[in-house]
Amino acid sequence: MLWQTSHSMGAQEKAISEVRQQLCSAESITRQAWKVFIRDKVPTITFYPCCPYLEQKRGVLAESCNVGHQSRNRYNWKEKASAKKRSILDSLPQKWRITSTIPNAEEQRDVTGSYIQQFLTPREIEITETDAVGLAKQTTTGQWSAVEVAKAFCHRASLAHQLVNCLHETFFDAALRDASVLDEYLAEHGKPIGPLHGVPVSLKDLFHVKDVETTMGYVGWIDTFEGKKNDPRQKIYESEMVRELRNLGAVLYCKTSVPHTLMSGETVNNIIGYTWNPKNRNLSSGGSSGGEGALISLRGSPLGFGTDIGGSIRIPAVFNGLYSLRPSVGRLPYEGMANSFDGQNSVLSVVGPLATTAGSLRLVVKSLLSQKPWYHDPLVVEMPWRDAEEQAVTDLVNTTDAKSRGQLSFGVMRGDGVVNPNPPVLRAVNMLVAVLEKAGHKIIEWKPPSHKAILALTFSAWTFDGGADADKAFGLSGEPSSAQVQLLLGTDLSEQSTASQIAAVNVGIRQCKKEYMDYWNSTESLTGTGRPVDGVIAPVAPFPAARPGHYRYYGFTGWVNGLDLTSVTVPVTHVDKAVDQYEPGYAPLSDDDNSVFEGYDPEIYDGAHVGVQIVGRRFTEERMIAIAEYAGRLLS
Repeated sequence: MLWQTSHSMGAQEKAISEVRQQLCSAESITRQAWKVFIRDKVPTITFYPCCPYLEQKRGVLAESCNVGHQSRNRYNWKEKASAKKRSILDSLPQKWRITSTIPNAEEQRDVTGSYIQQFLTPREIEITETDAVGLAKQTTTGQWSAVEVAKAFCHRASLAHQLVNCLHETFFDAALRDASVLDEYLAEHGKPIGPLHGVPVSLKDLFHVKDVETTMGYVGWIDTFEGKKNDPRQKIYESEMVRELRNLGAVLYCKTSVPHTLMSGETVNNIIGYTWNPKNRNLSSGGSSGGEGALISLRGSPLGFGTDIGGSIRIPAVFNGLYSLRPSVGRLPYEGMANSFDGQNSVLSVVGPLATTAGSLRLVVKSLLSQKPWYHDPLVVEMPWRDAEEQAVTDLVNTTDAKSRGQLSFGVMRGDGVVNPNPPVLRAVNMLVAVLEKAGHKIIEWKPPSHKAILALTFSAWTFDGGADADKAFGLSGEPSSAQVQLLLGTDLSEQSTASQIAAVNVGIRQCKKEYMDYWNSTESLTGTGRPVDGVIAPVAPFPAARPGHYRYYGFTGWVNGLDLTSVTVPVTHVDKAVDQYEPGYAPLSDDDNSVFEGYDPEIYDGAHVGVQIVGRRFTEERMIAIAEYAGRLLS
């Protein structure tokens, strides 16, 4: 099998035909065969050579990678990975090790709440179960010392890793030194360094931090700078957002697990293994920011940062009962972070926060924008935090008088015509709809242009390089890719896309954005508010969380990335095995829907978090955070 994407993207045949015509021009066929097959009206794009010219070119590609493959004999990658895994555990202070036997998932599926609390003092519980907003109130005024807060979160993060494998790097000693400096500054000057003074912040392992390694889950990146040996930037260079967080007074103390390549809705790599869902250890913590999701769920962090090119912030957030923000491209600084497919600009990854409350999202985004990141990251737009945008929502909803309360309006998307979500996810969507309607807000059925074309284009952008980036990274050590990554990206190299093919994809994405924009504008005639819908309520995944090896369908998140819309997640409920059952005789819509249907077992899923996303228009971060906070209040 060659480097291949196989996704049910759902599309009107006409839309897919247009995509096929763009991608498979007479010229491009001689360079690379992109064939679109429609099975049950569900397109699957497969990339593979179909002529002698391409077979010859593939041979050249393979030859060009020989240098990487030769390095596979330099050492046993398993030994390197095992040593790194031990070093992570060894970095945890002995006094914070769990000495008793940790029960398996069958014996103890939920290790949040009272289970992890048994290893903590009442004071540590009080600190670590305070959200970032509450922490900032205490640390910026000196009520709680930054050192005490940092130590409590370092302890709880250590416990979290032992329970679910969520950390790649710890730098607790450095964090405590930084916290001590913050306490000294406050004592001397009578004021905090910044609005995040003393607030611990965790980071996905693609941020570069001084004196700390970045592996991004690759064995071949150990002891290097992004796979480059003897690079002067190794353990010296820091990402732009790291600099800004330090300026704001945040305490950085750990980096969290990711799937190698970052291209999976499950977090697994050959270094730390599988990152489990703390609420239900039968299930995944999500991906690719799965370590962040798991750590914050266990309250080993109040706030952390992930990235999202196809759902990688939102998926871990809903799997772990968290709020999160997928901002539009260019709102927050990505400069200086490691990445996959760097230089692929058709569908860009974005960086955004995950947290236990919506207020925490507001705090950190507003704080970061106060640093004017547009002067330090050339891709960030000059757009400070806009209080008026947030106020536009809060003025509508915060009055206690129901008669004078303003009205919001939302579209609701319960499925996409290809896959229907599992019963608990559908129930969560309906629960949010119900509380909004009860509060007097307008709900309309969301009937946009088919997502199939934008999904086909989005997924094709991920394979522009024919797999060269990932192949090079794996080739450094000879390690294999995980089965989860293979499901999404395949296993072998294919021909790289031509400039003409990439241009055709870019044209198609622009056309889809315009078509979707026009539909969104048209809803003004349906809402009764004098405005188009304020957001779209939709699933993030077909299931509350993925069973290991079962994340195959990304249609509920990928459309947001392709269209570059702002999205927030809201935790809603938990799976109830007595309630969340399919109707007798349910008939799946497609092969993908059948896979989702057959993978659902209420007994296995019982107790898992269930959340939804609310999607807004581009660059509506202030509005969407306010809406998420309001929705959370209604659900509580």
